[in-house]
Amino acid sequence: MGCCESTFLRRPDSLHKTNHHHHLYNNNTNTNTNTNCVTQTNNGPSSLSNAGKDSLAGGAAGFPDFSEFSLAELKAATNNFSSDFIVSECGEKAPNVVYKGRLQNDNNRRWIAIKKFTRLAWPDPKQFADEARGVGNLRHKRVANLIGYCCDGDERLLVAEYMPNDTLAKHLFHWENQTIEWAMRLRVALYIAEALDYCSSEGRPLYHDLNAYRVLFDENGDPRLSCFGLMKNSRDGKSYSTNLAYTPPEYLRNGRVTPESVIFSFGTVLLDLLSGKHIPPSHALDMIRGKNILLLMDSHLEGHFSSEEATVVFDLASQCLQYEPRERPNTKDLVTKLAPLQNKPDVPSYVMLGIPKHEEGPPTPQQPLSPMGDACSRMDLTAIHQILVMTHYKDDEGTNELSFQEWTQQMRDMLEARKRGDVAFRDKEFKTAIDCYSQFIDVGTMVSPTVYARRSLCYLLCDQPDAALRDAMQAQCVYPDWSTAFYMQAVALAKLEMQKDAADMLNEAAALEEKRQRGGRGS
Repeated sequence: MGCCESTFLRRPDSLHKTNHHHHLYNNNTNTNTNTNCVTQTNNGPSSLSNAGKDSLAGGAAGFPDFSEFSLAELKAATNNFSSDFIVSECGEKAPNVVYKGRLQNDNNRRWIAIKKFTRLAWPDPKQFADEARGVGNLRHKRVANLIGYCCDGDERLLVAEYMPNDTLAKHLFHWENQTIEWAMRLRVALYIAEALDYCSSEGRPLYHDLNAYRVLFDENGDPRLSCFGLMKNSRDGKSYSTNLAYTPPEYLRNGRVTPESVIFSFGTVLLDLLSGKHIPPSHALDMIRGKNILLLMDSHLEGHFSSEEATVVFDLASQCLQYEPRERPNTKDLVTKLAPLQNKPDVPSYVMLGIPKHEEGPPTPQQPLSPMGDACSRMDLTAIHQILVMTHYKDDEGTNELSFQEWTQQMRDMLEARKRGDVAFRDKEFKTAIDCYSQFIDVGTMVSPTVYARRSLCYLLCDQPDAALRDAMQAQCVYPDWSTAFYMQAVALAKLEMQKDAADMLNEAAALEEKRQRGGRGS
């Protein structure tokens, strides 16, 4: 479509919607194919049972099927299991390392979490696969669901939905300048209780080593229970890797995890939520019995909580931490006690957590995309920045022809402004880059589509999508067949929540790239 027919001009009223920051993934994944690896099994050996699908709160739609992955897929997703992709708290020292990765041959290039076991932990591949399928039958919106596994030679791996907003432990214990508000802590407690109750109702009541590191936050900031704890760390079931002070007393006696043990561990998570610290249960119980509840409360809350609600949660934690397993509540009791405490049901979790709202990128075109097209389809502004830095000004060739007389002092000043803008752009000082590029553009002697594209990205990174869209359109006016101008318009339109227009623009950009590959000018 031509510049004058742009949606921005046709529907200016729709550009005044509320805009939000976009959560950026810094994707450094490189596809690493290995011809010696096993072939992908597309359909996998297992699918969800009807019972599992029917029991979903929120419906089965949107949950990926459970399947078997090839080792080649998972190597490609993690850049050959690079240490840069490790997300488990103990890094490479953990007994079972967890990686994040991105599927390369998936239409949406989903992010995944991969837990890697040693062969000694699960020497029998059939036993490992059967256990994985059992957990893979579960599907619930409160769980970071298991979507597959891999058994190849000595490799034993589980594949789950990736949760991008870190663990409860990170939010509570490691980020001093960021406090989880009281209403969000109550929501975490309820959602994890609901996850445990669902798993129990589906015949999977055992959860191994439940703690604050097992509570994850998804792209919307909603708390989810990691599925990895639903499967034993090894065939022998030695499950508790945390300090013995936090393990259920019966586990210390017989080494077995029971449904009541899970309730005890849930009690320790409640203490974490209340105190903002990892307090040994025995110490916390002594303080609760001594009526020193306020001393246990997280000082970062600064009194912004309900004493009545806190008392209910402390009482519930105390019940969960009873020495005798039979005296502890069950999962339904947990939900019943916590549900009435929810006091901000209409406030999204991402608002309470203080994280950016998740935004969907435009649908990916059918034809293969270039790195620029791929980055734009994923709304990955970091990757777009890297590409524009590397491309430099090679696409400006032929857009300006200057006579000798035009090389005035004003011209030299203008080029100096552009140079300063380039340095600021490279160094990610985007507000400075906007100022410098604006000086270059305002002189008007020389026009540069690349400068418009760069300033457009700067505006996006400064949360000004309206201005970004205008600059991307100006880049198209200067260079009508330049795919980068269309790609930048697609990202700006997606930021403005105009998804259909963004998808159309993305398709036009991809078509221009295809034309260029056949011999036309464009990039």
